[in-house]
Amino acid sequence: MFFNRFWACFGWTAGVLAMVGSTATSDEGLPTGLVKEKPAEGRFVETDKGFMVPYEVHIPGSKATFRMLPIPGGTFKMGSPESEEGREEDEGPPVEVRIEPYWIAECEVSWTEYKHFMSMYEVFKKFEFRGIRTVTDENRSQTITCPTPLYEPTFTFELGEDDTQPAVTMSHYSARQYSKWMTYLMSNFYRWPTEAEWEYACRAGSTDAYSFGNDASELGEYAWYYDNADESYHDVGTKKPNAWGLHDMHGNVAELCMDQYAADTYAKLQGETQNATDMIVWTTKMFPHVIRGGSWDSDAAGCRSASRDMTDDWREEDPNEPKSPWWFTGEPGRAVGFRLVRPLNEPAEEVKQKFWAEDSVLLEIAVDNRLEGGRGVRAVVDPDLPEAAKQVEDE
Repeated sequence: MFFNRFWACFGWTAGVLAMVGSTATSDEGLPTGLVKEKPAEGRFVETDKGFMVPYEVHIPGSKATFRMLPIPGGTFKMGSPESEEGREEDEGPPVEVRIEPYWIAECEVSWTEYKHFMSMYEVFKKFEFRGIRTVTDENRSQTITCPTPLYEPTFTFELGEDDTQPAVTMSHYSARQYSKWMTYLMSNFYRWPTEAEWEYACRAGSTDAYSFGNDASELGEYAWYYDNADESYHDVGTKKPNAWGLHDMHGNVAELCMDQYAADTYAKLQGETQNATDMIVWTTKMFPHVIRGGSWDSDAAGCRSASRDMTDDWREEDPNEPKSPWWFTGEPGRAVGFRLVRPLNEPAEEVKQKFWAEDSVLLEIAVDNRLEGGRGVRAVVDPDLPEAAKQVEDE
């Protein structure tokens, strides 16, 4: 297996950590997170473009920071064997998958990060009122919608809204808009993981039920789940990381993946080794989508590396019609969040747009209805946004 080739590279020290703001390049003129010379210590991945290293992102105009960690390319068996305890039918038959290098967030997106995104709603409304930074045919591809104010904040925040707790109850569409916002704000391509990339990162080289082995009695050291979570999510990054430095891949909140859920996904992929980005099940309807990792409300079996789950239309309590495209208003929405990924090899612009698109007729109708009714706003995102936001907030 490829893992042995990279194992010596995967330590952690602050010595190779770069801090970036709204820039697409490092001090060496390479894309963010790449250096020319092999680091003398710490975590890195060698590629034909340079050495991938961890880097820290500061979201301009906020106090939010997060770390991205490099993940090596290679192949792995996705899914679980029939002998694995707790296995479900949709986890097999296992598929061999080829993965290209990427960076993935060390932790799930926290309220610090997501609330800053939420704050853009009022900023964008001010832009709209003043007729500045208007949307045109030329810049439409760089526009987003952001979440409307919560209809019932006490539901979303009942389990906590501390800065270091994971953000929850956002829809699949809203999380995609978040990654588009990050992309044009930071000038690096961000999305969230495909189902294959997520499992690969979770396993961190392991072929066992969990990233740390098969003994479920050890899960509490790595995860907040039903047995120890006291019916709530907890601060991100407080449990042990996996071998690649990633926290909360098991438990805390389940994590959205790009793929539409289908029980027979693996059965359709038997044969040759699959490329992770070629096997994405692109979404064509609002539900269901894949969620992975289990949550604070999951049992041990639901937190296994291969365990699959799916979203549903958790919007029953939403009194609006069409119902909100940005928020879940029912359970188990408070047990679902996400984390960011940045591929080493950026795709063409039209492929990037597929990761963010309004990808079903019902979703398009819901978004358009909200925008036409003044209950939503579409705005341009670029590196100048933080300064423009500051100006209208100061007025």
